[in-house]
Amino acid sequence: MQGELTSRVAPVRANKLLGLELLRFLTAFAILVFHYRQFAFVGDREVGLLWDQLPIYWLLAPFYSSGPYAVRMFWCISGFIFFWKYRDAIADRALDGWRFFVLRFSRLYPLHLATLLAVALLQPLYFNVNGSWFVYQNNDLAHFVLQLLMAGNATSQDALSFNGPIWSVSVEVLVYFFFFVMLLATRSWLLNVALIAFSLTVPGEIADCFGFFYAGGLAAMARQSLQSSPARALAAEIAGWLIVVSLTCGYWLMGGRLESIGLLLLLICTPMLLYSLSRELVLPARLQRILEAAGNVTYSSYLLHFPIQLAMVLGFHVMQASIPLYDDAFFGLFIGITLLASHFTYRYFEAPAQGLIRAALLPVRGGIRRPAMA
Repeated sequence: MQGELTSRVAPVRANKLLGLELLRFLTAFAILVFHYRQFAFVGDREVGLLWDQLPIYWLLAPFYSSGPYAVRMFWCISGFIFFWKYRDAIADRALDGWRFFVLRFSRLYPLHLATLLAVALLQPLYFNVNGSWFVYQNNDLAHFVLQLLMAGNATSQDALSFNGPIWSVSVEVLVYFFFFVMLLATRSWLLNVALIAFSLTVPGEIADCFGFFYAGGLAAMARQSLQSSPARALAAEIAGWLIVVSLTCGYWLMGGRLESIGLLLLLICTPMLLYSLSRELVLPARLQRILEAAGNVTYSSYLLHFPIQLAMVLGFHVMQASIPLYDDAFFGLFIGITLLASHFTYRYFEAPAQGLIRAALLPVRGGIRRPAMA
């Protein structure tokens, strides 16, 4: 009993990058807020949307316009985590290609398939009422097959189909393959620098994904290289915070818009922010579990929010009622339903499906299954 009580109140050493888990949750929340405006869509166009009357606009205004930038922060976070977990394992040949593929497939594909099927069932209902699809218009058989291969949106946002937000994951999958192959050749940080520089010269989402992913990787390498020198690591953290705060405040005070140099500033600031947030945190066990749970719902909330929106729009049509787009309570209902559904989906669908796939596809050596990396 005493041990149980101690585990509830005593700080525990973090076994995850808790600062990054919090940032992942905030970026996922930003995307939910950004896509909330889709309740004003008829077909693929927003109709009569009054931006400044959206719920809690005085506080959430940056989130209502920050979706594309939150996606790029996700890519940067992914780069940090991949280099943190897999860089040495792949370069040292401790993690082979099949195992790496199974780890990624089991993490991403089950929920992608489930939400793809859900949208494929719901969109015809919307089409029968409105004569067009809800938001994403390319919902034919060819795009469905591409979506089954997680390749439906890997080249352009102009051809979004079915559960549209999966486009950013489709792009990132391309980077995963490149990441694995190149680590077999080199683990030098110079490759990261070269890819980031190259990405700045090429327009498009794929180049952006490479740039932000490998920028996150640089931050992870910097953190690992300074782990043995706490004083230098702390000095780098302080410098990182100063640069991030200074650039952000300066950009805001000048009234800058993200369409001009915003992506470049994001590419500079995000890896510094990741480095500073990746320090080891010692937190009470309950708070640590909350942060881990918040991080766990990011992928599910990203893929669930559009099917939930589509179902809610259809529900209001059945009730022959207008969507209370500008009502704070409705906004809270949408966010609450999405986060709650994401929690239960991760716990009772994503995690079990992931375990089953890994148990079935990962090799057993010497009668003992090798532990899987997350």
